[in-house]
Amino acid sequence: MPLWGHMMTGESVPLREHLAALRSDDLRFNEERDRRYHEVNVEREKALKIKEEADRRALELAREIQAFRDEKANGLLELVKSERGSYATNKDLEPIKSYVSSQTGRGLGMYALFSMIMTVVTAAIAVAVFLK
Repeated sequence: MPLWGHMMTGESVPLREHLAALRSDDLRFNEERDRRYHEVNVEREKALKIKEEADRRALELAREIQAFRDEKANGLLELVKSERGSYATNKDLEPIKSYVSSQTGRGLGMYALFSMIMTVVTAAIAVAVFLK
């Protein structure tokens, strides 16, 4: 059975009208497609502008954070440099160690005496750092 056999007599459409209707539908479809493409492109441009602004702000924030970190690191470095020579070394503590070891078993005992000495030294260092 031919493809057009399902149409009843009198229902046929002239080819010219059929092609004109197809062309009209194609034009509407193309216009709708073009309108949607345009809308998508507009939204894509907006999204790109938002992304660029976010990237710019992120870079600014990263610069500020790095500057803050550098400032803190420089301050800590200066503090360490200024404290050099303020602490007692093992060589400086040799007389105290020898005294404490010679006093083993006497009075307060070596541990208690050493603890007191270290507390005094630590307090002196803290006071020296605090007063600077």
